[in-house]
Amino acid sequence: MNVIVSNKYKDLLNSLDFEISKNITGEFTVDEIINAFSNYFFNKMFLDITAIKDYTNLQNIQKLSINLDMSKVILILDNDEYSSSPQFLSQLISMGIYNFTRNKEGIIYLYNHPNTYRDVAHLHNIGAQTINTVSQPNVNNNYSNNTVNNKNFVIGIKNLTSHAGSTTLVYMLKKVLSNYYGVKAIEINKRDFMFLKENDMLSISSSELRDTIAKNSESYILLVDLNDGDVNACTDVLYLLEPSIIKLNKLIMIDRDVFRKYSGKKIILNKVMLNEKEIEEFEKEAGINIFYSLPPINDRENYTDILIPLINKLGLVQKV
Repeated sequence: MNVIVSNKYKDLLNSLDFEISKNITGEFTVDEIINAFSNYFFNKMFLDITAIKDYTNLQNIQKLSINLDMSKVILILDNDEYSSSPQFLSQLISMGIYNFTRNKEGIIYLYNHPNTYRDVAHLHNIGAQTINTVSQPNVNNNYSNNTVNNKNFVIGIKNLTSHAGSTTLVYMLKKVLSNYYGVKAIEINKRDFMFLKENDMLSISSSELRDTIAKNSESYILLVDLNDGDVNACTDVLYLLEPSIIKLNKLIMIDRDVFRKYSGKKIILNKVMLNEKEIEEFEKEAGINIFYSLPPINDRENYTDILIPLINKLGLVQKV
């Protein structure tokens, strides 16, 4: 079933010949939209951008992209100069928003053929944009009262299924984020970093984590390959899940209640070969929302374009 959030383009959206389970009209704050749909299972959302209160404030759009799966959202843009500008479209793409249009034909096409980054890359003008580091990364889920300090931002990455790729993802995120911030990577109770031969990657024991975070406060972002380390030492945690049948069955055999325990957490499907429909079916079966999905990535090639949408969804780099 699908949902509609409309305002100026109410008549256009109500003319669609799709099954609709929920239809709201008016101007809503981003928090109201998130509260209404973050735990509501839907196939597609047809979102009239004029229904978002103060949508010209990009922080509102970014907050929406962090809290909803934007691959399921078809954004209907206004015909004004602002939302027609190449800069605005490029900013949407930086936030991982690829499905946008202004007419009924475009809505129907995107419903049946959702865009990937490849489809909109020609509109993504990275070189012409100025990248501003923000005073505090805009991640608002999973903050812990036990965070070590507020001088740096600590992102933990933890495998839920075995060998889901946390070490490699930490390494690749460090390489991309180093273009914008001072970044260091830390691994807990392992020595895999020695094979990557990077000076800004530390291997420590779990008991050393909090002291290491405190001693590296000059690094704006710390990426932690958690393994069995303390998640409460982190500002935010990403949980990696490789959704192969064997890996999932092993995980459930160890803990039948695993998906309930991690409901509401930032779960990332990694090394994903599933299509969008299969991911939606997995979400329904598991009763969880997937924060993001990543394809298999060749770490010998330039993977910046693949990781930038995830980085922006996390609010770590703001493009203006």
